[in-house]
This record gives sequence, C-alpha cells and structure tokens, in this order.
Amino acid sequence: MNRLSIFVDGNNMFYAQQKNGWFFDPKRVLEYFVSERDIELVNAFWYTGLKDPQDQRGFRDALISLGYTVRTKILKEYYDDTSGRYSQKANLDIEIVVDMFNTVDQYDRVILFSGDGDFERAIELLRSKSTHITVVSTEGMIARELRNVTDRYIDLNDIRPHIEKADY
Repeated sequence: MNRLSIFVDGNNMFYAQQKNGWFFDPKRVLEYFVSERDIELVNAFWYTGLKDPQDQRGFRDALISLGYTVRTKILKEYYDDTSGRYSQKANLDIEIVVDMFNTVDQYDRVILFSGDGDFERAIELLRSKSTHITVVSTEGMIARELRNVTDRYIDLNDIRPHIEKADY
C-alpha cells in the first residue's frame, strides 16, 4: 500500500481557482487521489483563514464530514504603504509544515495543494526521507522553487474533469 496524506492550503487554492474560473469539489479531490487500487488515504488536512470564528461554518462542517482535519486561523489585516490598501492574510504555512512533519511516519506520499514557494525547504526535507511529493497548483501561481523541488507537479486544469465542482 502507498499511504497518502493530502494537505490543502485553502486560501492559496481559493485564489488559484478564482484565477482559473472554476472551483474544485473537496469530495471529488479525495475520490480522485485514492482511485488507484494501492492507495490508502491516511490523512487529509484543509487550512483556511477566517474573518471571525463563525466564518465558513457550513463549509468547514462539510469538510469535516468528508474526513478532512480542518485548521483555521483568524485573518489579520495588513496595510500596504506602497498601494495604500489594506489586505487580509492568515498565513497558515507553519501549521501545514508542522502537520506534515508531525504525521511523517504515517504516510509515504504527500499531495500538497499550494503554489507557495515557502514550502521549498520542507519539501526538500520530506523528499530526503523517501517521501514522494506531488504539488497541485496552477500556472502563474506555482512558485518556480516549489515546482523544481517536487517529485511531480499537477496543474489543476489538467485534472479539472475529475475534480470540478458540479453545478447543482
């Protein structure tokens, strides 16, 4: 068996999906990546920033019911002196890396949904432990450093027919 863990950088993926003009279904993501016979899903984590503790409550509950472990952080507001604009960010990179290393003995393969180059060193270290790493992102949002250090890169658009959220 190939033991698999999935880590979804929810905020990063929200912007990637917006850029592509379509959204993926978290349930179909799990189904797609465990469709091979010898794959056993051991963990699925979803990380997201919240405006307040009740933000995205229904979505988070749905993720939990699908088997995801959901990690959240309240968004912080930042002022950009250059643009004169405020932006919100809930940097969850540390939480993702901590979970990756805290569960490293449970899996052989990782699928990371993120394009963030900050994961480069963590991916290098995981690969040195003979972990197979797949990164899923989209063109224009995948950092070159991350793409170069991974075992396999999948563009969201290449798997769209398998994971796209259906219109109900």
